[in-house]
Parts: sequence; C-alpha cells; structure tokens
Amino acid sequence: MTTIESVRWLSLQACAFRGHDESSASNNRGSFLEMIRLMGRLNVDIDDVVLEKALKNTKYTSPTIQKEILHIHANKVRKNICEEIRDAKFCILVDEAKDASNKEQMAIVLRFVDIQVFVRKCFFSIVHVSYTTSSTLKKEICDVLAQYNLHIFNM
Repeated sequence: MTTIESVRWLSLQACAFRGHDESSASNNRGSFLEMIRLMGRLNVDIDDVVLEKALKNTKYTSPTIQKEILHIHANKVRKNICEEIRDAKFCILVDEAKDASNKEQMAIVLRFVDIQVFVRKCFFSIVHVSYTTSSTLKKEICDVLAQYNLHIFNM
C-alpha cells in the first residue's frame, strides 16, 4: 500500500520518481524512495517492512513496479474519462514530437463538454509511432479510440 500511495501522490504532483544515486548510502535517493522512507518514519508498522527491512524479493520499489502501478492508474483515469464522455461528441488534439531517445511519439488530448456543461481537455494517451505520415497517425488514433470504445462517429 505504501508503494501504491507513493506512486499515486508523486504522479498527481508531477514529481520525478528516481534520483541520480538510489544506493542505500545516498542522502537523497530520489522522491519515490524518500517518500517511502518518510512514511516509514511516520508509522512504525510501515517502517518494519519497507526498503532495507523488507524481505529480499518483496521491496516493490523497482522501476518496473513503479511503471506497472502508473499504468494501472493511467487506465483508471482513461476509464473515468470514457465514462464521462459516454456517447457525447468530442474532439481530439494531436501533437507529435521526438522523445529524448529520438523516437517519434504522438500525444492525444480529448476535448469534450462534461455533464455540468464545462469544456474539458484531458490528456488521454501517448503513443509511439514509426512514421508521422497522416495515414499512420490516423491508424494509431483510431486504434487508441477503439481500444477505449470511443467511437469515431462521435468525434
């Protein structure tokens, strides 16, 4: 639970998770590990089972675990967005750019009117694309929308 709540809080605050030196000797091991350490200091029951005191294979602090928890949260957010949109009309904002490793990515933002009649813009997905031709981008957009049961005829 400590790991899940730490990932959740850091992602909501848009904080970086990892530090440059995450070794146990470091004074600043990055936001994620420091958050877990703080929670341990505040609660003895947590302190007894996290980080160095955790069993060897049950620390749940690896980057893979962090990404998996983030992925679960992201899917819950997308599901909530889809439930808000339902069968209403929506539009998309799409932008493509190269990431730090020089791979092409496409960001998809949905724009819709919610139940309280407020215009909402929600970041929805980021997709790696092999080419930035219009046909490739269209296919990827259609795939993402279909994956979440958002119908193109409502766009």
